[in-house]
Order: sequence, then C-alpha cells, then structure tokens
Amino acid sequence: MSGASPGSLNILHVMRAPVGGLFRHVRDLARGQIARGHRVGLIADASTGGTQAEAMLAALAPDLALGLSRVPMSRHVGASDLAACAHLAQRAHASRADVVHGHGAKGGAYARLANAPGVIRVYTPHGGSLHYDWRTPAGFFYLASERAMMRRTDLFLFESAYGRDAFRAKVGDPGGRAVVVHNGVAAAEFAPVPAAANASDLVFVGELRALKGVDVLIAAIAALRAQGAPVTATIVGEGPDRALFETAARDLGRAIAFVGAKPARAAFARGRLLVVPSRAESLPYIVLEAGAAAVPMITTRVGGIPEIYGPEADALVAPGDTDALARAIGAAVASPQACTERARRLQARIRERFSLDVMTDAVVAAYRKTLANKVLPLRQGGAEEALTGGGVVKRS
Repeated sequence: MSGASPGSLNILHVMRAPVGGLFRHVRDLARGQIARGHRVGLIADASTGGTQAEAMLAALAPDLALGLSRVPMSRHVGASDLAACAHLAQRAHASRADVVHGHGAKGGAYARLANAPGVIRVYTPHGGSLHYDWRTPAGFFYLASERAMMRRTDLFLFESAYGRDAFRAKVGDPGGRAVVVHNGVAAAEFAPVPAAANASDLVFVGELRALKGVDVLIAAIAALRAQGAPVTATIVGEGPDRALFETAARDLGRAIAFVGAKPARAAFARGRLLVVPSRAESLPYIVLEAGAAAVPMITTRVGGIPEIYGPEADALVAPGDTDALARAIGAAVASPQACTERARRLQARIRERFSLDVMTDAVVAAYRKTLANKVLPLRQGGAEEALTGGGVVKRS
C-alpha cells in the first residue's frame, strides 16, 4: 500500500454514465476519501454525461491522485467491454490499487471481471440489475451474470436495507460480505431553498426515463386539469425518453415546461412542490437533498425511500398509480401548510441519520475490515507485506 499518509489507501472507483444520484454518490465518496488522506482515481464512460458532467469531472480531476480516465462503455454488453476491463486492470496495476470499487451494474461488472490481482473488489449496485426480473430474457441474463460474479466480490456495499434484501431475493445472499451504508448529505445542504417568484405548482428533477415515472406525473396533471385544477409543472432533467414525455404532454399546452438539466437546488426553486413519481429506486439522493432543504415533496413508496421517511412513510404514494398520485398532489396543493410541516419533520430526521461524513467513514471502515480479513499481499519494494487491521506488517 502506498499513499500520501500512513495508512492511506489507493482507491479506484469505476462507473459508466456520470449522471444522476450514482454520479453524485461517487463524487461525494471520492471527495470524502481524499479529505481523509486516501489516494483516489476514477474511470467513467467517455461519451455520456453532457456538459454538466464535464464541468463536475473537471472540478474533481485535480484532486484525483490516481487520475481520471474516460473510456468507451456501452450501456449493454458490447465489444467495448473488453477494452474497458483491460484499461481498468492496467490502471489498478499502475496505481498499486488496494480497492477497486464498482458502481452500478456496468461499473460493478468491470470491477469484478478485470484482471487485477491483489485488490479487494467492491460492488455497490445502485439499483442496476436489481430492476430486472428473472422471467424476462434480459432479466435472466443480467441476474444470472450477477449471481456468477458473486464469487469474485469481496465486499457488497448497499445504500439501503431494501437494496440488500432485493439482492438476496433476486441474486443470492452475500452473507457477511454485505454492508448497508446509507447515502448522506452535507451540512450546507440543509440551507432552505425558497421557491422562485415564477415557480410552477410542481417540479420534477431527475433522469427522463420510464423508470422515473414522468409519464405517471403527466397523466396525473392531465387528470387534475380535467377536474378543473389548473396545475402547472416544470420538468428538470434530460434522458432517453424526453421526446416521448414531451409528446405525452403536448395536449396540455403550456401547463408543463421541459427545461433540461439543472443543479438540484436551482431546480427545486422552479416549483412549490417536488414530485418524485419513480417506479423503482434504491436510496435516491434527490429525496435526501430535497428533504435536507425542507422542500415540500410527494414521493412513491419504492426502494429505500421508506427508510428515509421512517415514521412519515405513511405519506408515500403507490408507484405507477395515476389516481393516487393525482389525489396526493391535489391534497398538497389544497393544504400546503400540512405538506410544509411534514417537510420540516423529514428534515430533522435526515439531519440526524443521513450524514455525508458518517457515510464516508463507514465505507472506508468496510474497506479496511475486508482488507484485514483477506490479508492482501502488497506489491511494493520487493518485500512481501500483508495488510492487517492495524496497518502493514512485513513477513519474512
């Protein structure tokens, strides 16, 4: 192990698309690890993310002691996978990595399939393959692949108990290799976000794809307007299904505005009520960020969202239910004070239980425990050394 300070780790994070909550998680974790003296590198897809991701990566790059590289990574299985795995193996060897941490289905596959002896392979699914079903051809392939890669995984880090339990049910039980570490937010994110003077009634913030339920939100708005409620909404984000959603909203005229991707806090100000109508999630940052800022919010009962809400979980809406979502929106618009009070209670819970510092420390502690249990041989100085829980011990 080599590093900037005694006991520091060399950590490579690998992910595919630098977008959404997964990208935020990797950035936050990388910065937290760097602040604690570890040497960190990042590998991501070369073509996704857009200008906003480019700016964020450019801001992070100077602090990445192990460098930043962008290589082609296809969304599904493709010829670029072999080259990406080879690149990761080369980076792991050149940086004397102690940890290769794969995020999402594709990043997790690269982390575990790359020929990188002498590292621990860590996997955080972030939903990924867990959104599939064994009964579909694609689901069978991806879930069978997950099952096959379990034996090549030293540590499973789940952002929610829901994610851990879903993995156990769909793929298999990792046993003691599974650790739940909730996502966390920084102290600055608890500052309030007032709605802009020209804010719409509702705002959606996220990737524009079917999994996020934007079509359900559009249908709920149409139902409310048909009942005489002139509800308006702003859709913030980009994604593969934007054109489909714009077509679905066309009959509503100017009631729904699509404004592209924006930073989360700037996006929150675009509406007086945030709606998160997802069909599936793991532990979404958008809910943590909005909750920290006490933004009034309606969300669906999916993934780890009930873990965020705790005793407030009875306010969650069934996913994919247009009528239930329309009723929840109508009630919130009619009684904004009740929604605001619930937002303040949620803010207090997030402040107490979902800290960025706690998240970072727990992840590093899980790395160290896994390293200590595995007793890794280290590649440096020609001497055989092994990492134990207390540091580096030379063996003759």
